[in-house]
Amino acid sequence: MTMDQAANHKGPPPSSMTIQELTDLHAREICQWRYEAPFDIYNWPSWETTQKEGIEFGDSSIRDAQYAAVLGANHELIGFAQFFPIVGVTRLGLGMRPDLCGQGLGPAFVQAILREAQRRAPHNEIDLEVLSWNTRAIRAYERVGFYIADTYTRMTPTGPAECHCMVYKQTADS
Repeated sequence: MTMDQAANHKGPPPSSMTIQELTDLHAREICQWRYEAPFDIYNWPSWETTQKEGIEFGDSSIRDAQYAAVLGANHELIGFAQFFPIVGVTRLGLGMRPDLCGQGLGPAFVQAILREAQRRAPHNEIDLEVLSWNTRAIRAYERVGFYIADTYTRMTPTGPAECHCMVYKQTADS
């Protein structure tokens, strides 16, 4: 984050957020989160379904290898991150607790996840996918150094949708 970006962003510094193991209890809590439309596309199935069908963090081997909890200063769960390995690339997946969305926490949240991605695979490029209509998330990603590198259609839980691939460009200040 540049000095100007840091001065203009709200919310706690990324140093007040920590990345920890995503436990069963965290995963169960995430499955209970409910986003309002149009963000409800990000709602997870029940924990029982997620576990039974081995969906993402419902499969303990995927959870242990790729997922992490993002905890706030008081050790409360504020979100999660996925560090999906592709050859030479770490693709991020992330979600913030619904009641915290839209409060200016996005840049610090993403910055904390970026630090962990760099720690895990320091030589990898870092990218993520975001639905093109999700301007709130796109702004948060841009504030910490991501740029739109590609736009394409991909399948989502509700059908095909336009998606941006955003790539992190590290600056001298980040």
